[in-house]
Amino acid sequence: MKYKAVIFDLDGTLLDTLKDLALSVNTVLKEKGFKEHPVDDYRYFVGEGIEALVEKAFPAESISKEEFEGLVSQVKEEYSRRWADYTKPYPEVPELLNFLEEKSIPKAIFSNKPHEFTTITVETLLAGWKFKAVCGIQPGVPRKPDPRGALQIAEDMQLSPGQIVYLGDTITDMQTAVRGGFYPVGALWGFRPKEELLEGGASMLAETPLDLTKLFS
Repeated sequence: MKYKAVIFDLDGTLLDTLKDLALSVNTVLKEKGFKEHPVDDYRYFVGEGIEALVEKAFPAESISKEEFEGLVSQVKEEYSRRWADYTKPYPEVPELLNFLEEKSIPKAIFSNKPHEFTTITVETLLAGWKFKAVCGIQPGVPRKPDPRGALQIAEDMQLSPGQIVYLGDTITDMQTAVRGGFYPVGALWGFRPKEELLEGGASMLAETPLDLTKLFS
């Protein structure tokens, strides 16, 4: 078997988090007197961390540096209250994770979500499966598309990047995989279109989570 492990993105790949993220930001936008965005617009706002989400959602010309930092804190606080209202695994994700465990294939998660949100989300909604690592953004772990976090996971697994499938739903994920030497697979059920995934360097496009099993059969 050529591939021996999987590193997953989280939002838009394993879990559909879009509505909770959108409603969290829209709540703060409304409180500040700014126009809210349709939930679907957030497909292009998320994926690069909360700071980037706030940059894209709020009108930059109306916000100072100090106000920006306050907005980031407010969005985090709002999200901490509602992150589990609508978030759930995508269809076939449980079946994929079951398949990987049955095959004894190690798996890990590397997200641009803050580490505290990444861990509590996984511990709550993906508690039925074992992950070798669950890593969000924290001191010493640079934001994707920097691959260093993923490379550390590969080292801890004692595998080379070329032995690991990297599954994600954005150009950021594909760039991370390519820069790190992983096998990049684009998740078409996530937040971004196939054109973006191919532009980022996807070697394979998966229509559904169970398409990934072809690489381990």
